[in-house]
Amino acid sequence: MHRVAITGIGVVSALGQTTSDFWRSLREGRSGIAPIESVDRTKLRFQNVAEVRSYDHRAYFDDKRANLMDRFAQFAVVAAREAVRDAGVERNPDLLENTAVITGTCVGGQRSEDASYVDLYQLGRNRVHPLTIPRAMANAGASHISIELGVTGPSLTISTACSSATHAIGLAFWWVRAGSAKVAITGGSEAPFSLGFLKAWDAMRVVSPDTCRPFSRDRRGIILGEGSAILVLEPLEAARDRGVRIHGEVLGFGMSSDAHHLTQPSAGGAASAMRSALRDAAIGSNEVGYINAHGTASQSSDPTETAAIRAVFGSHADRLAVSSTKSMHGHALGAAGALEAAATIMSLREGIVPPTANYNEPDPACDLDVVPNVARPVDIGYAVSNSFAFGGSNAALVFRRLQVCKSTFC
Repeated sequence: MHRVAITGIGVVSALGQTTSDFWRSLREGRSGIAPIESVDRTKLRFQNVAEVRSYDHRAYFDDKRANLMDRFAQFAVVAAREAVRDAGVERNPDLLENTAVITGTCVGGQRSEDASYVDLYQLGRNRVHPLTIPRAMANAGASHISIELGVTGPSLTISTACSSATHAIGLAFWWVRAGSAKVAITGGSEAPFSLGFLKAWDAMRVVSPDTCRPFSRDRRGIILGEGSAILVLEPLEAARDRGVRIHGEVLGFGMSSDAHHLTQPSAGGAASAMRSALRDAAIGSNEVGYINAHGTASQSSDPTETAAIRAVFGSHADRLAVSSTKSMHGHALGAAGALEAAATIMSLREGIVPPTANYNEPDPACDLDVVPNVARPVDIGYAVSNSFAFGGSNAALVFRRLQVCKSTFC
């Protein structure tokens, strides 16, 4: 069994199109939520989303390549490029054959699929774009990463709604830990902003009319987001041998099913995933210093997650820092867990907990230290990142900070 290091991070988000921009915005508590630009918002009840603004594919792909790719797949490749460059992995045939690409997405190429429906049912055309299927398929992001990098090991995609990326990272971690892969390129990507899909969310009446206020008494619902985050995982000993920067360590992964309701969360299911992750990490709940919460700002899920955290951590919950970065980068659905994993890793590395932005007033049902509005310096060694999805699919990751001890890593 190997210890598993994170040696590369790549991010495309509403907070910026690089990891450094993403982290700077989180640290400053700066929100990426604003009026939607890519869809006619006069046709929607809600107006605001967390969009990747000023994105131009020509900065990353020529027109011919971009024509093969839905926006979500483009985000995945851009983030993967940054992560692999950050990791400094030297590609050789043996390594490429033993590298896995595991990504998560909720809806895949939704924009391409929706465009085909517009052609058929609104414009009355008799045919759709000939590349609609390869652009819309959910595994396109993983496939394009594999093709670009020449990875010939396993390439697959997990789709478990809002837990997709966390499940992908967790399974990648298990593969590297077990020696089934020498390197894993893993995370998630999402670009869900098409009119048809947004109208479906509009019909659910769960999207906030203003902004995302997790755990705040005056919260009014989620804010949808988009983007991608990709991590490079490898055995800790291999990373040390290469002499590369190690952002942190993946220590544990847990998952559970609510077996309860398709859209209403269960505190028991969420607690089970966190307990499983802590067991897998072989640490006590009192060793955790920070939780990057699922924290969607919906009326039911925030109190449910609070109850789950208290069930797992007991009195230690009063000493935990708990924040929801969705308050800044929005709820990126299948990519949310990857964005939040990246935020959690950087929190441990930099010793700063990002805030829960847009917070106004305490809610007795969410009685945790939610780090309101302003980032906080901390000295913690372990953190948890939570993802709880429609369908009752729960996942949690445990990360550890690596300290430098006498010119080596502890």
